[in-house]
Amino acid sequence: MNKQWWVGLAALAMAGTAVAAGPNAARKRAEASMLVTGDITVAPDGSVAGYTLDRAEKLPAEVTGLVAKAAPKWRFEPIVRDGHAVAAKAHMSLRLVARRETPDSDMYTIRITGGSFGDEGAGGEQLSYATRKAPGYPQAAIADRVEGTVYLIVRVGRDGKVEDVAAEQVNLGVVGSDTNMKVWRNVLANPALRVAKEWTFNVPTKGEHVNDPYYIARVPITYHLNRTEVRDDLYGKWEAYVPGPKQDVSWSKESGSVDAVPDDGLYLVNSGLKLTTPIDNG
Repeated sequence: MNKQWWVGLAALAMAGTAVAAGPNAARKRAEASMLVTGDITVAPDGSVAGYTLDRAEKLPAEVTGLVAKAAPKWRFEPIVRDGHAVAAKAHMSLRLVARRETPDSDMYTIRITGGSFGDEGAGGEQLSYATRKAPGYPQAAIADRVEGTVYLIVRVGRDGKVEDVAAEQVNLGVVGSDTNMKVWRNVLANPALRVAKEWTFNVPTKGEHVNDPYYIARVPITYHLNRTEVRDDLYGKWEAYVPGPKQDVSWSKESGSVDAVPDDGLYLVNSGLKLTTPIDNG
């Protein structure tokens, strides 16, 4: 059984992300998350040879402790080159989520819910932007003080043009009725979907994905009202939100954590190191 760490409501209140007043049922669904980044080294047999966490001094002790218990038990598919398994190093992103133990509890359980283990710096092996216009902040969302993150999934053709795009999930930084939150999710998702259709990409020119018939990537779009705040200052802090439902996308069968990539990042699905054991096994 996974060891669970507990934090009280006071710890989440210090996260710096306000949850607006709203219906109690929706407020009970609120949770908090933290994205932790670093690097990982994997031995030829797929075991973890070592890892480092970025700015570990900024991370709560319960977070570094949870990763320390889980990481040594991870196993990855070995990387084979020229017929031989070799050691590999990759950048990693881990999504930790604090959820209520029960709907009426004032205590939260922290778990690692997802991760990505890919070398975004591998020249020519990854998908990258050729042209990209950021969506504007919807005026209706500004007026209602609505923040949130839209998690897009994009299918890119070999010509680098977007063939299809969908919003897999929209997490909100405010609480309202289910009807209001559905409207707000659409308000945030629609401009992101519109601009994403016009993006173009540089497709892989070498590596295992060079001959793929198309490419599927996940792209988070964050709407944050305080433009003067440096998002980097939030590293190591809990951010409260209400998770949206994950939408089925008919043309995509991709699984895994939707929100395990950094804000405004780009992650080519099924690239990088492939974890074969549960990520939350501490």
